[in-house]
Amino acid sequence: MRREANLDWVLKGLADGVPHTKHVVLLSADGLRMAQYDTSDNTADRLAAACAGLQSLAGAVALELPHSHGRMRMLVIEMDGGFFYLMAAGAGAYLAVLAEEGVDAGLMGQRMRDLVLRIGEHLKSPPRHDVGTSP
Repeated sequence: MRREANLDWVLKGLADGVPHTKHVVLLSADGLRMAQYDTSDNTADRLAAACAGLQSLAGAVALELPHSHGRMRMLVIEMDGGFFYLMAAGAGAYLAVLAEEGVDAGLMGQRMRDLVLRIGEHLKSPPRHDVGTSP
């Protein structure tokens, strides 16, 4: 598993800056945790794995729109107890946030976009290569 421990602190501002934020995870497109803030490894890994499926489904739905190229920008799911946000965050990387009820949805979306814009070049996951193949 590739882990960008130096990015954990970057997620702190989002988690601390939006009340009711529960978990913040940075993941690769294939569902591997790259960074997290104030979230256990097990929870972050489960969220990252689930996000891989969600971004894939969102991309498939996006293909039904003209000029979308199947790219998912942001996905928001409202559920009992809170909200889940998934945002594209650089080439092959996604930012995921789970927030409890009472979160300001507009503020969360804005802060996620600001974070991605501010450090987008650092929020990316290069493609992995199979063992035994050259890059």
